[in-house]
Amino acid sequence: MLLRSVSRLHCTCVVLCCISLFLVPVASTAGHETSAQSRTIPVYVVLWFDTEDFILPASDDATLRLANHLTAEGVKGTFKIVGELARVLEQRNRQDVITALRLHDIGYHSNFHSLHPTPAERLRDMEWDEGVEEFDRTERGGLQDVRRIFQKTPICYGQPGSSWAVQAYGAMKRWGMPLYLDESSHVGIQSQPFWYCGVLNVLNLQEFVTRVELHQDSDLAKAEIEFQSICQKLQARGGGLVSVYYHPCEFVHQLFWDAVNFSRGMNPPRQAWRQPAVKSEGEIEQGFRNFKAYITFLKNAPGVQFVTGSELPRLYQDEAAARAFTASEILGLARDMQKGITFWNGPGFSLSPAEVFFLLNSFMASYLEKQQVPSKVALKFIYGPKRGIEGSAGLVSISKNQFAATCLDVHSALLTDGSIPSEVWIGSQAISPANYLATLAAAVEELIQKGRIGETITFRGGNFTADRFVADDSLSIWKWEIFPEGFHSPKIMELAKLQAWTLKPAILKVR
Repeated sequence: MLLRSVSRLHCTCVVLCCISLFLVPVASTAGHETSAQSRTIPVYVVLWFDTEDFILPASDDATLRLANHLTAEGVKGTFKIVGELARVLEQRNRQDVITALRLHDIGYHSNFHSLHPTPAERLRDMEWDEGVEEFDRTERGGLQDVRRIFQKTPICYGQPGSSWAVQAYGAMKRWGMPLYLDESSHVGIQSQPFWYCGVLNVLNLQEFVTRVELHQDSDLAKAEIEFQSICQKLQARGGGLVSVYYHPCEFVHQLFWDAVNFSRGMNPPRQAWRQPAVKSEGEIEQGFRNFKAYITFLKNAPGVQFVTGSELPRLYQDEAAARAFTASEILGLARDMQKGITFWNGPGFSLSPAEVFFLLNSFMASYLEKQQVPSKVALKFIYGPKRGIEGSAGLVSISKNQFAATCLDVHSALLTDGSIPSEVWIGSQAISPANYLATLAAAVEELIQKGRIGETITFRGGNFTADRFVADDSLSIWKWEIFPEGFHSPKIMELAKLQAWTLKPAILKVR
């Protein structure tokens, strides 16, 4: 997460309270005065907590207090649990905390959080397949412990600090985990939820992140005004999602538990771990007062409904996944991909570039196999390419037979490997997936319009632009005090840009 606390802006582990607003006219005063029409349009609030501190016992009490308060208020939260914390709660016999949290949604927040190597450090130089295997190997145990101890399957994952790694998504797909819930600046679309690597992401909401601070009474009025301002911005955009987040531990400590022990790559042995200083009783009570008042403010806001992490995949259900696409829809996709290769928005659904790639290639492969223009083609999820290439120098045209052989070879690769080939072979010439898609799109357009393809296929260069929604590698996106000084990862961000083929906006369904 970016906003770990007031003093820790780029740490990912926080309590995130997401308020999803879809076409929501916003109250004009702190008293939530709205028109009758505005009350019919809901605001969705998902409240979640990064629950991670396994060193300071007072953090356990803060977690219990938060969970119990929400239960008493009839509000369900989503608590992302670190594997080591789950084990420590069991060792400390804090069944009261475990039982209280079990009444809420449970997420997963890595096995050891800030112990080195953190996920991004470990996967820093790994390719896609190697990184997926390594993340699965090192994180599955923590996931299983959280599931066993809380007797609930975690609904989501979010990285510790800014230790984001794209290979985590491959492991999440294996685990059947549908939601990435966190905050970082590595990837995102217009500060709203999106699909990436086949997983729903509530990530990188930027200006739509807000919360009440925990320091003084005046914080509440500021937070209410900020919330209303954000709602007005979203209303102008046609609705969306707002994020507010915390850590339970920040209600009781003066400095983060991991900053005391693991900053700048430090990795002391367990017996040398130090507990952070604790706030005064007055400071602790002030924080809880502000938080409780803010929850009351949100509960009383007209049209606001609390939802949990497990409800987000339903609110943002991917309508494209179960659709069959007609020839006329395929024609529209083919024409647009020749102009530029990015995600595609349809009525109530969206398609990633990888999904468009699969649809167009499947359409053409079906024709080549049956010698009949298909009426419909079904969708299948595929990953983006696993490495980048530059290719196609001097290629002008392709014979029909060679193009057919290439298309059928690509179709086999898509079904077998579940990802776009890193290179597409035209005889002895390797071309990039983008160049192939643009060429394929022109051929599909000709097929639908004429009922056949010509003896010669003209080569076209593709302009892949979806990777602009993925950050470039720089120190700014890895700004977490736990990292060793100067940490960054060109490899992770290179792979992340390749997986931008899977990127598309998530469409909110009003219920």
